Amino acid sequence: MLVILICIATFFSTLFGGLFALRFKDKLHLILGFSAGAVIGVAFFDLMPEALEFGSKLYSLSTVVSTIALGFAIYLVVDRTILLHGHVEEDHLKMGNFGAGTLSVHSFLDGVGIGLAFKVSPALGIIVALAVLAHDFSDGINTVNFVLKNKGDRSRAFRWLLIDALAPILGVILTLFFIIPAAKLGLLLALFSGFFLYIGASDLIPESHHSHPARWTTIATILGMGAIFIIIKLAS
Repeated sequence: MLVILICIATFFSTLFGGLFALRFKDKLHLILGFSAGAVIGVAFFDLMPEALEFGSKLYSLSTVVSTIALGFAIYLVVDRTILLHGHVEEDHLKMGNFGAGTLSVHSFLDGVGIGLAFKVSPALGIIVALAVLAHDFSDGINTVNFVLKNKGDRSRAFRWLLIDALAPILGVILTLFFIIPAAKLGLLLALFSGFFLYIGASDLIPESHHSHPARWTTIATILGMGAIFIIIKLAS
């Protein structure tokens, strides 16, 4: 029963974050700046520590860190070659879909983390769930912003928002059928750390201050990182 309530809470937390971004679309450059900081903050303060904690049980520190770098490199190659990231509208839509898909897979892994934690103990499950809930609002904002930034319309952004909001629930359900070893999950988290670093640093930050005063978007980015840092600390 508790797991069901947590799944419902993750859905609405993500949904409300995305609706917030859609409502204040005219302030997109500031929200993008905040999103950039939030994405990078999730990588540094959430994904990396968990990747090192879980991955180090089976792999060396060097292997986990190298996987983070591999994630960054993979996203770079996909961005520059497969997605043909440029100024053509179709290319932007591809990038928006890929970025939103990456964020949704991350949300799915959040759900897997919740499910695995509850298999260990209800107390640990609650702690992990609180940490996920704490940044789900930002996940919703980030998903919508990534689609809108890449020439997607409101309906496309909302569809991806629903996918992102449902992803943690599917992750929790998956863990009812089998267990993913924590060490393997650690490498997945490391890979997504690299993805998020690239998304934040190479895509969202440049786009946020494009044709806008850099001072305010920079402040928004710092606030995004700070918000995730505080949320993770409070949740843990």
